[in-house]
Amino acid sequence: MIQLKTVLNVIDNSGALLAECIRVAHGGQFGGIGDQITVVIKKARPIINVQGKTSTGSGLAIRKGEVKKALIVRTRKETRRPDGRYIRFDDNACILLNNKLEPLATRILGVVGAELRGKKWGKVVSLAPRVI
Repeated sequence: MIQLKTVLNVIDNSGALLAECIRVAHGGQFGGIGDQITVVIKKARPIINVQGKTSTGSGLAIRKGEVKKALIVRTRKETRRPDGRYIRFDDNACILLNNKLEPLATRILGVVGAELRGKKWGKVVSLAPRVI
């Protein structure tokens, strides 16, 4: 259950480390795994300036204070599966999206929930090293 002011870990190689939710996209109060949100970047990797080139090491220049769209991939609040089991993660995590709602980064650095597959986020599932 992600809501206004929730701080999430960013688990892709975009350069952002922490993001704060400022809006849940579908208009409700809470968002869960597979929901889109709008975030503001709270902490980012430092931008390295090497021979006039600016980068964070991943090729993307994400700065603190930028507003981006994101996808929730893990939540601390348990989620009920259709077979009756509950799944809960150790942290709240998201990945950043571009304006076409595709992953902004090229890698995902952690596990994601299997609920993404049912919500038509196949590209995210294919980038993730493990789906639980």
